Amino acid sequence: MFEVRELRGIAEFERAFALFDAIWHFGAATPPVTVELMRALTHAGGYAAGAFDGDRLVGASVGFLAAGGALHSHVTGAAEPGAGYALKLHQRQWALERGLERVTWTYDPLVRRNAHFNLAKLGARPVAYLPCFYGVMEDAVNRGDESDRLLTEWRLTAPPPPPPPSGDVAAVVALADVGGRPVPGPADADTVLVAVPADVGRLRRTDPGAARAWRHAVRDVLGGLMAQGRAVTGFSGKSAYIVERTIVERT
Repeated sequence: MFEVRELRGIAEFERAFALFDAIWHFGAATPPVTVELMRALTHAGGYAAGAFDGDRLVGASVGFLAAGGALHSHVTGAAEPGAGYALKLHQRQWALERGLERVTWTYDPLVRRNAHFNLAKLGARPVAYLPCFYGVMEDAVNRGDESDRLLTEWRLTAPPPPPPPSGDVAAVVALADVGGRPVPGPADADTVLVAVPADVGRLRRTDPGAARAWRHAVRDVLGGLMAQGRAVTGFSGKSAYIVERTIVERT
């Protein structure tokens, strides 16, 4: 059980920065947030919180207020299982106490565990595909990869979405994983599946060509479907996005 509380003061911000560096290993890369920026954001009413296991900081999150009544979670890092979920619940409570109805964030669409966590566990939904949003990143986790991101929205006052399907969904496969490589398929169906690689982090290290192929294939297929107005409604079997054709009511 973690204690999650807001971070205050330079010493705590330094601990959060050290935790982020231990996760991403920035090196010469530009970190997503600095100690000074955490200080400025919280002074201006923004969000910085840490998850503690006793005296140990095992997770941290930094965000800022966004247009349209939202908390935008800019960076969240967790060093122990469960700390990320505890931070998200704290974000939810923090936002509701301030009259905010949404929490938004971006994440790499190729990372399966994050997609499952965001869509299946939290019930958040992607609302935009953002190609190479941060440019080419140079931290140890993302080095050399293009930073495509899904802008994701967690509606805090909406009814929770239905539970995710238990197993694979019967649908047309618009992008398949065949022997570790992306293979496009037909996408003109009411419900389609868009696969992502089993472990994109490993691919970046062992087969950069395959990682690039997945990046561009998911950008073309998932990004293309979302650009057409189709909705990402879930994550099937911890391996593929469920994308549905939206129904427009006639008046």
